[in-house]
Amino acid sequence: MESVAPGRGGRSTIGWNMADETTPPIPAPNSETNPAATTAGAPPQTSFNIGEEFGTAKKNLPPVKVVAIAIVAVVLGFFLYALTQRSISNATGVIGDISSVEIPNQNSVMVAINISMTNRGEKPYWIHTIEATLETPNGKFSDQPASAADFERYFQAFPELKTHALPPLKPETKILAGGETSGTIVVSFPVLPDAFAARKSLTITIQPYDQPIPLVLTK
Repeated sequence: MESVAPGRGGRSTIGWNMADETTPPIPAPNSETNPAATTAGAPPQTSFNIGEEFGTAKKNLPPVKVVAIAIVAVVLGFFLYALTQRSISNATGVIGDISSVEIPNQNSVMVAINISMTNRGEKPYWIHTIEATLETPNGKFSDQPASAADFERYFQAFPELKTHALPPLKPETKILAGGETSGTIVVSFPVLPDAFAARKSLTITIQPYDQPIPLVLTK
């Protein structure tokens, strides 16, 4: 300890005068000079948008108008294709001679129908099914041809059916590209001979195996 002589005011100081020692002020944190300084409790700010990083439907999907136009184009194309195919068959044909007889006590007629066909396509035409439809003033009636194995029995019972008959036209018949075939089918309808004679139409529908469009013949 150091002793100091009395000053001009007659007062003396022993040791350090703690009041004379001053501590330099501590500067307050400044976010401009210290980037790490943030408001207490506040989360750090990010420099990117999480939503934009992961993408949104608005940014990733094509515009609604483009999608709508594409859908309309696909539907229109499908419709045009179906419309075109609906009116085209690879085969053509005609209904030839028709012979009919009454089946006794059954109010029905049996009919032998001749059909001629030509394959206009570039590949074989395979007959899958054949159906005959009779339209009269009293309604429509349909039947599928009798088996070729029964033809001779029918011809014996009703000789009139054999007058213009050709070999049977059967399912599974194959017509080569550019080829032709003719044959007879035998069907029956639940109408009297007068109603058959006064018919509105007689339609033969031939459905091939590998084509969606049937051959439809009417007489």
